Amino acid sequence: MKKFFKVLSIILIILLLIVGIVAVFVVNKLNKINYVEISKEEIEVNTGVEENLSGYRNIALFGIDTRDDTYEGSRSDCIMIASINHDTKEIKIVSVYRDTYLNIPGRGLDKVNHAYSYGGPALSMSTLNTNLDLDITEFATVNFTATKDIINAIGGVEIEVTDAEAKSIPRITKGGKYLLDGEQALAYGRIRKIDNDYKRTERMRTVVMAVFEKAKTMSITELNKLANQLLPEIYTNISATEILALIPKIYSYSIVESQGWPYETRGITLGGVWYGPPVNLAKNVAELHKTLFGKTEYVPTETVQEISNNIINKTGYR
Repeated sequence: MKKFFKVLSIILIILLLIVGIVAVFVVNKLNKINYVEISKEEIEVNTGVEENLSGYRNIALFGIDTRDDTYEGSRSDCIMIASINHDTKEIKIVSVYRDTYLNIPGRGLDKVNHAYSYGGPALSMSTLNTNLDLDITEFATVNFTATKDIINAIGGVEIEVTDAEAKSIPRITKGGKYLLDGEQALAYGRIRKIDNDYKRTERMRTVVMAVFEKAKTMSITELNKLANQLLPEIYTNISATEILALIPKIYSYSIVESQGWPYETRGITLGGVWYGPPVNLAKNVAELHKTLFGKTEYVPTETVQEISNNIINKTGYR
């Protein structure tokens, strides 16, 4: 009996040591993440939307034009929505054009990318939710430095570039398929002068999808090492434990669609400032819900209808 208890004690000590090591590992990860707590009360969602979108997880992805550790007070150079279908494990990505003329809660009609500088990610999520009938409460923000570091950390991304695009990418002189490093991929994603902002957002989505597909080729050990390295550079309200829990699931998810939004837009200058109003907002929102959620007969909420009418009254675009 004494031997039994001695063996049992040893086993318990070993188990406690293992638990302690795991706890230290997790705490170490938690301390690395650039985490901000945002309560749901800070984020506006139109009445009835959450119930309508059950079964989906919608996350806002922001890219901001800074190169230091600043993640607030800047306009969002890139705005994307990643919509995850829990049943099918499919991800659809939608870029919202940064000059889109929408209603920013408490501010009125303005460019959607101004919301981030006015009130950070909380106001940006509220703006997307109230104008697009979404239920986003989670976000992740990266700046230029983080974007380059992420791509370098995974060993670069393979992207096909045109002759025109090649002129704007460092150390490339002609079109073709290249393994782009962080600096090159960032330059590719920011190209706009050769065409327009719509193609620019398409290139940004191409980079995001290439990063995702490259990550799926990495082992769990490599992904954990990657998370350890990159968590400090990602500003988010998604906890480190949630991120770590998602890592093993990455292999079961796939990006099946990538689009820009609004689907129909027309430029206008108001007060000397150029905007890109949706034509019209309610129709574009109905089409968005058909694309993302399969809602073929979707009727936008009263809030969206009201904003849509305000945009029509301001621009004359119906």
